[in-house]
Amino acid sequence: MKALKIASRINGKIENEADIKKHRVSMERAARLVTPRNDVKCEAFTVGDILCERLIPNEQIRKDVAILYAHGGGYMTGGIRYARLLGTKMALATGLCVYTFAYRLAPEHPYPAAIEDGQAVWEYLGQMGISPENLFVAGDSAGGNLALCLCQRLEKERKKLPRGLLLFSPWTDMTAESGSYIENASKDPVLTKKYVETAKAAYIPPGMDPVNEALSPLYGEMAGLPPCYIMAGRNGILLDDSIRLKERIDSCGGRAVLDIEENGWHVYQQMPVHIAAMAMKRLGDYVASEI
Repeated sequence: MKALKIASRINGKIENEADIKKHRVSMERAARLVTPRNDVKCEAFTVGDILCERLIPNEQIRKDVAILYAHGGGYMTGGIRYARLLGTKMALATGLCVYTFAYRLAPEHPYPAAIEDGQAVWEYLGQMGISPENLFVAGDSAGGNLALCLCQRLEKERKKLPRGLLLFSPWTDMTAESGSYIENASKDPVLTKKYVETAKAAYIPPGMDPVNEALSPLYGEMAGLPPCYIMAGRNGILLDDSIRLKERIDSCGGRAVLDIEENGWHVYQQMPVHIAAMAMKRLGDYVASEI
């Protein structure tokens, strides 16, 4: 809970770039407190100017299958140490190598910088011999947005798509108008609507409509998406973003599993609590069933 308080200390209070920088530091500190420290080997590398890490579990079950993970933070916070937190947990839960990367952040680098960085890392892994059919793409919150947008972008470019999507409380609708923002305003200990609105303003270029599918994948093409595993907390303000994503995928004839933790909140899997451990076990079971 100490880490949770550090991570959310100034959520809803970000009003300028100085606040954003403070929040970036807080998120890195919180991640260091709760990242598992054993049983995973961490190797740093770069793709151009993009900092990346390769997280290899000691008990690796498949060397030909891996996960590419995009961290959350509203596209304006989070970094390579922050990505290591959930990346490490995924490596331990699935027995697969997880690749993380520190994409450029807004407001210094608004859309489309992050998605361009994500695609650059995706293409690098392909050049290294990891085929799309053996690569899952994962993301939490804004990272879930990036993961979905990357798949939709690859589909438009008629490129091969990943084996599957693994999403944690994904941010799918940047209009921020769904009912869970109001219903869970007092229940979600991590995220606030004000923080989301600040992130929107930092990330979206002037004049660009948040309904644009390049920003809000919920309004984009779903028919071609690979199988999708969506995890959300019942108390998260982005809950409806996950529910509506599942509904859209189903309506397009796709395949999606929606896992809602009744006692969970926004990306609760990051915290060292029982419900998080159980969630990662379910994630591992799902991935095992898909490989």
